[in-house]
Amino acid sequence: MSAGGGTKAIIAALGANLAIAVAKFVAFLFTGSSSMLAESVHSVADSGNQALLIVGGKRAERRSTRKHPFGYGRERYFYAFVVAVVLFTIGALFSLYEGWHKIADPHPVESPVWAFGVLVFAIVAEGFSFRTAIRESRALKGDHSWVSFIRRAKAPELPVVLLEDFGALLGLIFALFGVSMSVVTGDGIWDGIGTMMIGALLAVIAVILATETKSLLIGESAAPEIEEQICAALESAPEVSRVIHLRTLHLGPEELLVAAKIAVQHDDTAGEVARGIDEAERRVREAVPIARVIYLEPDLYRADASAESRTGA
Repeated sequence: MSAGGGTKAIIAALGANLAIAVAKFVAFLFTGSSSMLAESVHSVADSGNQALLIVGGKRAERRSTRKHPFGYGRERYFYAFVVAVVLFTIGALFSLYEGWHKIADPHPVESPVWAFGVLVFAIVAEGFSFRTAIRESRALKGDHSWVSFIRRAKAPELPVVLLEDFGALLGLIFALFGVSMSVVTGDGIWDGIGTMMIGALLAVIAVILATETKSLLIGESAAPEIEEQICAALESAPEVSRVIHLRTLHLGPEELLVAAKIAVQHDDTAGEVARGIDEAERRVREAVPIARVIYLEPDLYRADASAESRTGA
């Protein structure tokens, strides 16, 4: 997996979640708190998710084959989508069920000191993981907002880890709220309410992740500014008078397919056109290194074809 995939953030999140899962489960055994059980399952699911992201990154590095001539780069999108499914089915549904069960049959939290101690430890550990994910993401985020970064990112790992860590911190706050209210009031229903809040939070995050990764799985074009760079590079070649239209598709986070119809002079020889295409491809790869698969079709520009967008919008 490339550095852009946020390997450091994934490893940090995996280590934190494994340690936190063990601590939360021990606290559940001592307290009987449904919030602690829900958070234990949440951390186990997150650990599995980080493992899935690592597996996806490794499988995406395989060489192209006759059956898959464009390689396996989009496996990273598939495994990110599986993460969303796991987060919903294991994390959200289990938490919602456990919360409903606790509300229907409430009982007080035992040995709350264990719960408070583990929750504070978990908040510190998740905060470290979240800070690592933010630091890894800043270079890719640029001037965009965090919401825009999550929506525009072509590498799915960092948005997944960011949302998971953010959800984990909120979930810990919800668990702390549920346990605290149960201890203060002596009513175990609050513990169930905190658990239901965790389940609802995980469901929302899972839906967001599934929506974004589904779009990547279907196939997304390059960002508008990248397409403008490609057009500029093509039109800078001497033999290319203009780009008639352009199509781009991400074969993976760091691999872009470029297909364009370019206008050439009507009196150019076949050799001149071939040299012009080679030069245009070289300039595109120089301007946009991730443009690794390029198909250019020479044509004569016609004014009546101007209705066809350069970028296919």
